Amino acid sequence: MIPAPQKLVLDTNVCLDLFVFNDPRWADLLAAMESGTVQAITREDCRAEYLVVLHYKHLPLDEASRAVAATRFDALITVVAPAESGVRLPVCTDKDDQKFLELARDASADILITKDKALLKLARRTAKAGMFQIMVPEKWRPAAPPETVAAALE
Repeated sequence: MIPAPQKLVLDTNVCLDLFVFNDPRWADLLAAMESGTVQAITREDCRAEYLVVLHYKHLPLDEASRAVAATRFDALITVVAPAESGVRLPVCTDKDDQKFLELARDASADILITKDKALLKLARRTAKAGMFQIMVPEKWRPAAPPETVAAALE
């Protein structure tokens, strides 16, 4: 049986680092997305936020590079519309970021990757509730293949 890929939610700033700034620190994450070893997911409202942010004046983007950043996002991140699970979530102090928590919960994501302090403050609570992990991109590592885990246990 082939294991399902690790399911990730990436917040808008992590997506900017990946698709606009090509931050080399997240090269492993990008490679995992490109290879399919992880499944990055989003919701339509999260995608819409990303597309709006691409038009912020302070970003070094022209129309052509903006289109490339949007195309790369769409190629590597799947838009899902999960039903609300009803599981109670902690409330994020930044109301604009609550949608990332909802997406991670409703889509049964393994990890929400963010640099946002308001979201990171909730990491212990979501983990303790058995939901999903919240972590900075620097802490993310690809999940070990099952055969590697089994061999380590022998």
